[in-house]
Amino acid sequence: MKEYGTYIEEFLLYLAAERGLSLNYREGVRRSLSRFAQWCRERSLQPADITEPLLADYRRYLHEEGLLPSSCRIAMVHLRRFFRYMSSRGTIPINPAELVQGGRPGMKVPETLGAEQVNRLLESIDPHDIPFGARDRAMLEMLYSSGLRVSELVSLRPEQIDWDDMFLRVLGKGQKTRYVPLGGMAATALRNYMQQARSKLLRPGRRAATLFLSNRGAALTRERIRQIIKSRAAAIGLTENVYPHIMRHSFATHLLENGADLRVIQDMLGHADLATTQIYTHVEKKRLVSLHRHFHPRGRRSADDPADSGVE
Repeated sequence: MKEYGTYIEEFLLYLAAERGLSLNYREGVRRSLSRFAQWCRERSLQPADITEPLLADYRRYLHEEGLLPSSCRIAMVHLRRFFRYMSSRGTIPINPAELVQGGRPGMKVPETLGAEQVNRLLESIDPHDIPFGARDRAMLEMLYSSGLRVSELVSLRPEQIDWDDMFLRVLGKGQKTRYVPLGGMAATALRNYMQQARSKLLRPGRRAATLFLSNRGAALTRERIRQIIKSRAAAIGLTENVYPHIMRHSFATHLLENGADLRVIQDMLGHADLATTQIYTHVEKKRLVSLHRHFHPRGRRSADDPADSGVE
């Protein structure tokens, strides 16, 4: 019988070669399955020994270890896919995870910034501050203008920009290509960065494939972009938790607020399932309720309602 690690590596190779899933996703699967493998080793369990009740025990174990419900759900999704693969290859006679559910997560409404807050943040970055102001302004404009994931931003290359049609060719999750618009203000900031600042970040004799560079001329990391955005937000006193993905959430929410079709937003975000995009309708519903309560003569609670005391 092979060791668990061997099965896991074979499964990861399958995810890369046949499913085309990203390195980031595969590393998450590796961590998840390695935790499960350790749990099995401590109980002398081989893959063929695993049953549905044992997987339920493992889910309880994860919960007792303090994992968030969303993390437990993802761990069980990984196990279902792993055992489905094992069963399809004849490694185990049946798939013990077929009926195991990860638990429906609570609907979490994404955090967003208001349009005025986004504008304050972007306008606070001086594009004439070469090279870092120009670089940071271009990055944030693109995150908000095109709804990019930070992983897509760090891997973006100059040749992925279509200046004629003002589009970006983005390589998203699962190595799937999509085309997203490049807004006018983002294009202006990007041209300024490429013409005035990028060459200042390059090191003599060294070429860089990616568009956005660090002060050492290397590709920026996701963590460094997170730090830059937090620093820029703190500099103007934004008290909200500002991070790269909040720009993507704000992009989708503001499009929806201004009448964009949900399926168009789905295409621009690169969501495989419309249900994923529909989370942004909850943001819009909350905003509409707030507006109704504020402006409609009968939308406010009575003055003696303790749940709304002090609200005008």
